[in-house]
Amino acid sequence: MIRRLRKKFLLAAVAAVFLVLLVLIGAINAINYQSLVREADATLEILVQNKGAFPRQMLRPLGEPGEMRDAPPDGGRDDAPEMHRGGFGELAYQSRFFAVWFDGDGNLSRSSTENIVSLTEENAAEMAQAVLAKGREKGFADGFRYRRALCDGETMLVFLLCDRELGTFRMFLYASVGISFVGILAVFLLLLLFSGRIVRPIAESYEKQKRFITDAGHELKTPITIIRADADVLESEMAGESEWIEDIRQQTRRLSELTADMIFLSRMEEENAALQSQDLSLSELVEETARSFQALARSRNKRFRASVAPELRMTGDEKALARLVSVLMDNAMKYSPEGGSVELTLEKTGRNGKLTVKNSSQPMEKGNADHLLERFARGDSSRNSESGGFGLGLSIARAVTEAHRGRIHAQSEDGESLTVTVELPLV
Repeated sequence: MIRRLRKKFLLAAVAAVFLVLLVLIGAINAINYQSLVREADATLEILVQNKGAFPRQMLRPLGEPGEMRDAPPDGGRDDAPEMHRGGFGELAYQSRFFAVWFDGDGNLSRSSTENIVSLTEENAAEMAQAVLAKGREKGFADGFRYRRALCDGETMLVFLLCDRELGTFRMFLYASVGISFVGILAVFLLLLLFSGRIVRPIAESYEKQKRFITDAGHELKTPITIIRADADVLESEMAGESEWIEDIRQQTRRLSELTADMIFLSRMEEENAALQSQDLSLSELVEETARSFQALARSRNKRFRASVAPELRMTGDEKALARLVSVLMDNAMKYSPEGGSVELTLEKTGRNGKLTVKNSSQPMEKGNADHLLERFARGDSSRNSESGGFGLGLSIARAVTEAHRGRIHAQSEDGESLTVTVELPLV
């Protein structure tokens, strides 16, 4: 149990760190990507508004500072748009772009590739035709951000080279993912190192609890035996039967069974349960145990059907496994109503043997019913009292299953039946 608790703690902690980093890294990279797209679209908007070129007001001088190349006649820098006067003039010389025009019939009209040297006019035309066929207004294609617009009755496609920005984005994405992976690995190693100390108080408390149950169970055996013997002596001295003495015997018998169940459960829940493992036929064990309940089912007017796949073998404790099947059958017989049905099935699924016990029941909540596998769990306290159960049966079944490295699950599919499924590894 402590080992499982430690594993669950590690998984929960690592999962929490993973989710936090996933949200943070995802948000940062999403913002980074949106910023890249927004800047590219802003540049494309300028190019679209000016028919595939930058406005002359944005052109900086190549010679002396203050000289404007291709400036308008009034020449005033004050006539340039506001964004061009704040250092955005360099944008025209930093950007690599080209534009392609198509007529109303979708035929290539002309192209402008003088602002890019990595593509020929033929390559530009092919890329533009492929983008035009997609019918999208904007997007990415081969490292270019493109924009489609109508210009003087023609369809204009403007492409802006963004391979450097995309490369930077990808490099940051890969770096952030790599750093996050290293961080998660570091957290896992640290938790693996310190998780033993974290769960140590729980482990010590659990060990004390198990030791108390075991010691108390052994200590109770003696007074129970004495009480039973005294009841026999008292009955012999009274020279006849007495309902009070019979009640004493019944209660001591119940207390003895409860003590034995608690000791067995505590032994099965140990980290390394002392199992008498041997190679055995699971099919024969299940069939033999199930056969012993046929007469009980008839006496209680219950329909019982068993289907056992032959020649399924496993390694395990024969007595503990017989106890597992017996507990499941006993639970099904006790808590199915009169005239109800009990079904037992053993089949092979992959490398496991799947044991299923299904019984009709009083109305219960649909879905997962694993809470019935807990100690002293009671689906219906009144029925448990009448049947003489302690609420330990299914918890014993779970302990035996887990001691054999198996899985157990309880559920109610229709709210009127209970199905307990056990999967055990076969050989």
